This record gives sequence, C-alpha cells and structure tokens, in this order.
Amino acid sequence: MGFNIQPLPTEVVHLIAAGEVIDSLAAVVRELVENSIDAGATRITVSLWADQWRVRVADNGAGMDLDTLKQAALPHTTSKIHDRQDLWNIRSLGFRGEALHSLSQLSQLEILSRSATATQGWRLLYNAEGESIQVETAAIAPGTIVTVDHLFGNWSARRQGLPAIAQQIRSVQSMIQQIALSHPHVTWQVQQNDREWFNVWAGETARKILPQILRGVQIGDLQETTLEVPTPEETDSSSSVYVLLGLPDRCHRHRPDWVRVAINGRFVDIPELEQTILGAFRKTLPRERHPVCVVHLQVPPAHIDWNRHPAKAEIYLHHLSHWQLHVTQAIEQTLRLKPESLSENLYSERVGNLLKTAESEGGYTVNREIQPVQPEASTPASLSLVRAIAQVHNRYILAEHPAGMWLVEQHIAHERVLYEQVCDRWQLAPLEPAIILNHLSTAQLEQLERLGLDVEPFGEQLWAIRTVPAMLVDRDDCAEALIELSLGGDLQSAQVATACRSAIRNGTPLSLTEMQTLLDQWQQTRNPRTCPHGRPIHLSLEETSLARFFRRHWVIGKSHGLEK
Repeated sequence: MGFNIQPLPTEVVHLIAAGEVIDSLAAVVRELVENSIDAGATRITVSLWADQWRVRVADNGAGMDLDTLKQAALPHTTSKIHDRQDLWNIRSLGFRGEALHSLSQLSQLEILSRSATATQGWRLLYNAEGESIQVETAAIAPGTIVTVDHLFGNWSARRQGLPAIAQQIRSVQSMIQQIALSHPHVTWQVQQNDREWFNVWAGETARKILPQILRGVQIGDLQETTLEVPTPEETDSSSSVYVLLGLPDRCHRHRPDWVRVAINGRFVDIPELEQTILGAFRKTLPRERHPVCVVHLQVPPAHIDWNRHPAKAEIYLHHLSHWQLHVTQAIEQTLRLKPESLSENLYSERVGNLLKTAESEGGYTVNREIQPVQPEASTPASLSLVRAIAQVHNRYILAEHPAGMWLVEQHIAHERVLYEQVCDRWQLAPLEPAIILNHLSTAQLEQLERLGLDVEPFGEQLWAIRTVPAMLVDRDDCAEALIELSLGGDLQSAQVATACRSAIRNGTPLSLTEMQTLLDQWQQTRNPRTCPHGRPIHLSLEETSLARFFRRHWVIGKSHGLEK
C-alpha cells in the first residue's frame, strides 16, 4: 500500500498550532486572566457570551503602551522571558508568547489598553498574522480590555468537536474559581450575556475564598497552615507549603473532587501528590467520604518543567518525594488542635441556633440574633489550660478552657489515642494459655496469618491462637476480638478494631484525674478531630454564645452578675 505524503498548507499548520494552545472558551479565559495577573491586576472582570463565542476580560493591571500593543499578538512575543536561561527561572503564569497570537488566528481580536503613566489609551484590531490593522485612541482607565469575538469562526469543524456550550460554561466557572484560590488578592466579577453571573471577593488567603466557591462550607469549617521548608540542593533558597483543609469532623465530600494541588500560582495535575493528600486523611473521615484540601507549593522555578502540556496543566516536578513528605507534615500540623482553634466559630453558630430555638419555645422572645464570634476575635489560649471538670452520664467529659467548654465523648477520644499508639507500635504478644477458636473458614485463617498471628491446628475444626495484638492480651473479650479481626480488612482495619476493642466503654465512671489524663493524651494526637471511623470527638460551646443566650453583655466596671 502506498501513501501520498504531502506537506500541510501553512495556514493549516498555524490553525493546528493555535488549536493546541486555545482549545475551548475556558482556555481563552485562562490565557487572558493569567496575563492580567502577570500585569499586577487586583480586579478582573470576565464577560462571556458563549452562544456568540465571545469573551472579554478587563483588568486594572499595568497596561501597555502603543509600541507594546503593536507587538502583543505577533508570534512568540513576550515580556516574560528573553533567552534560553529564562526558561528555568519562570515566575510568571504566561511566558510562551503564544496565546494572543493564537487568538488572532482563531478569532477577531481587539485590545484596549492604557498604562498608569499615560494620558490616553489605545484601541487596536489585529489580523490573523497578529499584525495591528486598526489603531486609534480610546478613553479607558489604566489597565487592559481584551475582546475575543467569533472564536473558531474560521474553523467550524473545531467548534463541532468541542463539548456542549453548557459544559464549557461550567469549565469557565471552575477555572476562574481555581485561579481565585491560588491568587486570593484578586477580586473577580464574572458576567454572562450581560448579566451578573458570580463574584469572588478578595481575601488575605484562600481560606476567605473557598467558602465563596464551595456551597455549604463556612470559614469555621476550614483550617490553614503555611510551612517554610528547605529546598533540595539549594542553600540560599527557601520554599513553602500552604495547606487549606476542611476539618474532618465538619467538612468532607462524596467524591475526591476537592483535593487540589497548585504550584507557584497555578493548579496542576500531580496524581502522586493527590494520593499523598488522601493518604494523610486516612482513618479521619467517615467511610466513603473524601477530604476538602487545597495544597499550594511555592517551589524554585528551576525545580519545575512546565513544558509537559500546552495548557501547563501537567508538569514535571523535581524531588517529588521531598514535597510529598512536607505536604504530609503540613497536613498533620494543620489537623492538630491549636490554641487559636479553641474558639470554634462554626459550632458556636450551630449551638447558638439550637439555643435560639430553645428561647422561642420557652415562652419568651428576644429582639436580637445570636451572632457567631469571628475566629480572629477569639481569645488565644494554651491547650494545657483545658481542664476536666465533670463527667456527664458516664459518657462525656465536660472540659473547660478560656474560650468556653468542650463536651468530649470518652470512648472515641480514647479510641483515637489508642489507634495512633497501635499504629506507632504494632506489637504481637504471646498468649498463655492459647485461645481456641472453632469453625474458622479458610478466608478467616488466611486473614489471621496475614496479620502475623501464630495460628495452629488443634483438632477437628479447632485452632489455637498463640499470639495476639499486645493490647488484647489481658482483655476478657479477646476471643471475640480475634473473630472480629479474622473477618477481613487490611492491617489498618485491624488496628482500628484493636483500638476500638481496647478503648474504655461509655458508661464507665472516671475520676477527675483519669478524665484529665485522657484529655491530655487526646489533645496530643495527630488527628484529634475525629475517631478512626470518622466520628467527631468533641462539641464546642463558646462563652460568647452562653453570654448571648443569657442576655449578658459584660461591661468593664460593672458586675452584671459577676462577683467583683
């Protein structure tokens, strides 16, 4: 069979190359807003007319002068890099000089811009080669407005091969939200068909952004940490790991759709780091639930190769195991109880609503709402000041701290303590005499052997178990625990079962000393929010909520019911 190989026409080559960079409406928005952020914009307005294949992005960035505007859409023109060495020191979102030129080939491209120092702005139209074909002055505030009209108008087959318009619109929204999380200092106003679509207001960190994006999540559900970490093979450069996560006792998902990784201001697909994040939450969430976690790495540019994917969505990250280690450590630190987390904004609001309901059913009313206290205004306190004061129904420990009270369920708090001890020191101990079990299936025998237990035949359908997990040696229900362990699951599941069997039961009376010891041990665990099954361990009630419920507003110099 013969093939008639021919070179492609130049215009087709250019269309294919442009189509690699701009492959959807979301790609248009992404390239334009990244340019806006590189220009220092703090306010970006995105307008979308999807049915007309039209996009406009306006910003308050640095703007461009006329000479720069005339070169902006020419092939491979950029202000971000100048030579080969710059490719290994990329600190901007855009750098290839392809986006505007590709847009000029695929659409009708118009740019209005004015620099901050100029007295007038300019409006330019571009042809398919990226050359300016119309230049005129324009009244415009400092910044830039880019309009892309009739996208793929000269390539109808490309439009037909794209997802449905509704799906593309969702992609635009998702893409803007991701960029907003990685650049929280920017305010976004997004319009669709000349109507307001959604807004994202700027904040100091992503913790102020995520509740605007993810329905049902409140700022009190979230905790954040930034860690400075050493950079491999470099002594004069530092890196950081930022973690924003949903506290596992309050915030989780049916799907792992909010496990996200950003590097140097751009969200990317790194499956290895995503698996690291999921692993760090293991045995903190209910079954079949997944965490909400955003990780943002600041990495020296020389450790990243952006040239894996045209959209820069996939990268090569050097020293991957180093970053996996520090991401795990950052998540563990974020999950720990901290002095600033003693004031629980979300629980204050929920319990406040409960108290408000009690007010309405109690035969009297008040003319004010119980307002949740802001985390920033909470009283700092040391965890060592948490003090056990009573046991309720031999089930809950009532604990006092400077910002309010906790109600801690004793069994699952102890289960969390024991589980982490078991994981750190999984030991098998000899049994004298051995425990005899009968009628074990082949699968059960194999499971016990997988866990390392010493199992020997002891007669007709009888087996002698001569070693067990150390925590179970002295328990009266050791035989029942072994049956439970034999029923399946991996080593981690066995460790959970062992901890659960060994933890104190609800209904067990405890002395104040025992309660305090348990509280101290529980606070030092790596994941104190939930037990290994994902159940919340404590309920927080703040002093401010109690004061509002009893209609007390303490005034300096007056007792208002307080002893002087």
